[in-house]
Amino acid sequence: MFCTCISLGLADPGNLQDTCPTGPQTTFINGLLCKNPVNISASDFKSTKLRDAGNTKNSLGSAVSIATDIDFPGLNTLGLSTARTDLEVAGLVTLHFHPRATEMFFLYKGSVIAGFIDTNNKVFGKLMKAGDVIVFPRGLLHFCSNVGSEFATAYSVLNSQNPGVMGNVDAISSSDSDIMNKIKTRLISSPESEVKDTNDATLSGFSGLHFA
Repeated sequence: MFCTCISLGLADPGNLQDTCPTGPQTTFINGLLCKNPVNISASDFKSTKLRDAGNTKNSLGSAVSIATDIDFPGLNTLGLSTARTDLEVAGLVTLHFHPRATEMFFLYKGSVIAGFIDTNNKVFGKLMKAGDVIVFPRGLLHFCSNVGSEFATAYSVLNSQNPGVMGNVDAISSSDSDIMNKIKTRLISSPESEVKDTNDATLSGFSGLHFA
């Protein structure tokens, strides 16, 4: 029973060997096949996919690039993926969630509002500065928006090699737009002490939020 409880707490199954970079795929399995160990090299454990900013010239002014085991072979069986988020001034990553992963979001540059909505429709949001970190729990809607005067960049680590994404991160519906505007207005207009010093940033005024 004890071992079962531990295994249920893991996002992905544990690996049974030191490394397992992906190799040529001939069969579909829950995960990816490993390379022949004699062909593993250091390059399997490095990715340049997140080196450059994504294309933010779109209606949302944002770009999210994610590296999973498919294009970062060394992640296979490690239960991890990583992502980069780029935001123009006033850029937005709209409401979405990852069905298989919790996300740790580290703001590298800029000033953003980021947060999530729990299953009681309560909004948890914070104004973030460079160097701040926020966590988005698995399966909960979350968002971020650049409220500063410069380009913003963030990096994320997710505890699944295939976190999945639900919600249209490339567009925003009118209902989502209304929700996001309310959240941003509420946070920006909050007293300085509430934004900077309150540990529990629950926005109780949004406890009645509902989604179609």
